[in-house]
Amino acid sequence: MAAKQSAPQAGGTLNPNSSVDDVLDALDARGRNLREFVADVSLTESDEATGFDSVRTGHVWYQKLKDDDRIRVTFDQKLEGRFAKDDKVEYLLSRGWLWDRNYARSVEVKRQVLKPGEKVNLLKLGEGPFPLPIGQAKEDVKQMFEVEIVPAASDDPAGTVHGRLTPKTKTQFERKFKSIDVWVDPKAQMPRRIQTLDRSASTVQTTDLENVKSNTGLKDDDFKLDEVKAKDGWKLRDEPYEE
Repeated sequence: MAAKQSAPQAGGTLNPNSSVDDVLDALDARGRNLREFVADVSLTESDEATGFDSVRTGHVWYQKLKDDDRIRVTFDQKLEGRFAKDDKVEYLLSRGWLWDRNYARSVEVKRQVLKPGEKVNLLKLGEGPFPLPIGQAKEDVKQMFEVEIVPAASDDPAGTVHGRLTPKTKTQFERKFKSIDVWVDPKAQMPRRIQTLDRSASTVQTTDLENVKSNTGLKDDDFKLDEVKAKDGWKLRDEPYEE
């Protein structure tokens, strides 16, 4: 469905009649002044063939530093079907290294995911854990995607504007996604929900961000994982960068 056009909105404020350009411009501007955010996060993975859903809930911390970006995600609980259980996993990406920690299995893998000295922009499409069109010019987004505004539905997060990004052929995203949907909170001008459908249309991943707080003054301790040791039964593995 073609995007409904509207006149540019004063101050970049979004509303249900916002156009594609309005939404992309607002997300671009938001990314330019976003130094950090914290939020409650849930990640739902749905198997389209079986209808089985798996949901993890926890918290996310993100910070843009002068010479790097870093993000920490801690999931505390997992819901499978009707059953919820404590199932803690943590991820920390900082200075080119990714810590992947599973508490139930007492396993930590530390991978060097960037070349030494290489930097990452975690808000850039394709570089962070969530595919977000934040802090990117609309021309760049449109070069990679067909973008449209989707009419509001009853199960949308309240008050959000729903945009859909369909990867263009011969782009890096076409090989991975069939579509990326983003629901934007007009007040915060931040994604409230991100939903991806994989290329085979078999798996839907939905990330919900709630209680988002921006530029609150995060500290190094907010990105520090608890120390774990081999002598306590943990399996620790380092994987240096490989071409």
